[in-house]
Amino acid sequence: MEEYDIAIIGGGGSGFAAAMYAGRFKLKTILFTGDLIGGLITWTDDVSNYPGIKKATGPEIAKMLEDHAREYDVDIMNESVSSIEKSGKGFIVATKEKRYKSKTIIYVTGTKVRELNVPGEKELSNRGVNYCALCDGFFFTDKIVAVIGGSDSAAKEALVLTQYAKKLYMIYRGNKIHPEPVNFEKIKSNKKIEIITNTNVLKINGKDKVESVLLDKPYKGNKELKLDGVFVAVGHLPNTELAAKLGVKLNDQKEVMIDRESKTNIPGFFAAGDVADSKFKQLITGVSEAVTAVYSAYEFIGAK
Repeated sequence: MEEYDIAIIGGGGSGFAAAMYAGRFKLKTILFTGDLIGGLITWTDDVSNYPGIKKATGPEIAKMLEDHAREYDVDIMNESVSSIEKSGKGFIVATKEKRYKSKTIIYVTGTKVRELNVPGEKELSNRGVNYCALCDGFFFTDKIVAVIGGSDSAAKEALVLTQYAKKLYMIYRGNKIHPEPVNFEKIKSNKKIEIITNTNVLKINGKDKVESVLLDKPYKGNKELKLDGVFVAVGHLPNTELAAKLGVKLNDQKEVMIDRESKTNIPGFFAAGDVADSKFKQLITGVSEAVTAVYSAYEFIGAK
């Protein structure tokens, strides 16, 4: 069984940043990308808050990070990890095909989209119900769509969709949507967007495709809102199942609890990025935590 100094679980921006730094430290490193290479940043059309890069798309920045990591002598496997076990002073990482030994783990598995969990959502998935405007917005050219959610992510989804749709509703359960100020101004000035607040979607209607949604209160006299598509943007859930099975401590939101050195309660197991319990989650903060995790792993290995 081949042994590594660091096994990085997750191929988003934080994972590739960790791989790059581990390569610079001359640590024998393997990275498991999982299914979504580049992470959820690849679903973002406009990234204007990454220092040093005034503006780029999410896929462009993800590719830059991946290419930088590949400049170093690290093994990058396009596989998903099925289990992590403690083994002596290190760990055993297993995929469907093989098992690997590693002295340390850097856990950067990110998040998955949160579903609405209303009738019609699963039945009409990919038939009008979607979770990525950049991926699927083109299919709603000159259509009427809704974004469910009020966060900055929801606002970004809406702004992407206005490049295609003729009309867009933002439906949010709270009193006021809360994107970053720059995106809030863009939303308010876009004539295609209409905001519906203090309202929940109870059901998504349609036979072969989305036809409407049922609201919990009337909007302009009607609880049924006619639509061609629904984009769900109600947050994310951390991918912490493997960590939890290992005994890594999680908070109430099921995020991995880390300290300022990206350490967890298990020696040699580090975490970073959206899967961790930091309040402010951005690509830049995830990358920073991942680099810190590599340094902590470097010190841990040297101290053993």
